[in-house]
Amino acid sequence: MRKKPIIALIYDFDGTLSPGNMQEFGFIQAIGQTPEEFWTKSNEIAETSDASNILSYMKLMIDEAKRQGIKLRKQDFKKFGEHIDLFEGVRGWFKLINEYGEQNGVIIEHYINSSGLTEIIEGSPIADEFKHIYACSFIYNSKGEAVWPGVAVDYTAKTQALFKINKGVFTARDSKQVNESITEDAKRIPFPHMIYFGDGETDIPSMKIVKMFGGNSIAVFNPEHEKKRAQAQKLLRQERVNFITPANYTKDSRTYRLVCTIIDKIKAEYDLKQYGRYR
Repeated sequence: MRKKPIIALIYDFDGTLSPGNMQEFGFIQAIGQTPEEFWTKSNEIAETSDASNILSYMKLMIDEAKRQGIKLRKQDFKKFGEHIDLFEGVRGWFKLINEYGEQNGVIIEHYINSSGLTEIIEGSPIADEFKHIYACSFIYNSKGEAVWPGVAVDYTAKTQALFKINKGVFTARDSKQVNESITEDAKRIPFPHMIYFGDGETDIPSMKIVKMFGGNSIAVFNPEHEKKRAQAQKLLRQERVNFITPANYTKDSRTYRLVCTIIDKIKAEYDLKQYGRYR
């Protein structure tokens, strides 16, 4: 029986599947601040220390929680994740696409590639839909409390996650297998079989790499914000993405029709390649 191709759908989280930053759905309220206050402090840390924006917000989360006497354990982060808002159709999206893939002879896998927090995403209503979550995470002490950033995912680390998906590497600490040279036929998911969804600056290098290597990159935007639409249109004009679409994931949405068409294209090209191997 001929092997089915695997197609990877890779998503940023904040602004792509959710209309806001995940820290704003519980954590920031718990420390008694507004999103504007928290992100201003985070940006000040990064600017005054010439530090990573990602490490800065992670440090600030630990510092502010400690100041307020709030424990940050994995279960606490997961509780914050329960309150995350999602764009229209997201909850049913994965079942829709999985069924379409099954009907058309391909295997669909979903991945997160985010600068947000793994622990919060794991508490979200859609956590079980993903083959793997590539995102930031903390190191915990013997009491199970977050004490230090363990993994910080900036735009560079996001591109590394693509090569991990390409080779089937599902650990943050790997630095050997992801850099090994292997033949294209041996790679678990070739780049032309990737569909990348993103919305912001940290996604641009990843979207460009997927597009450059033959995959499809999609810039999604919140249809309620004209600035977000303009940003997506700019990415399309600059040829950093293949397509743009509103962040609506229902069955009658442009997003669904677009992704189904891309799946059809990948499957057709895969089938043609098999005919080319006739001996």
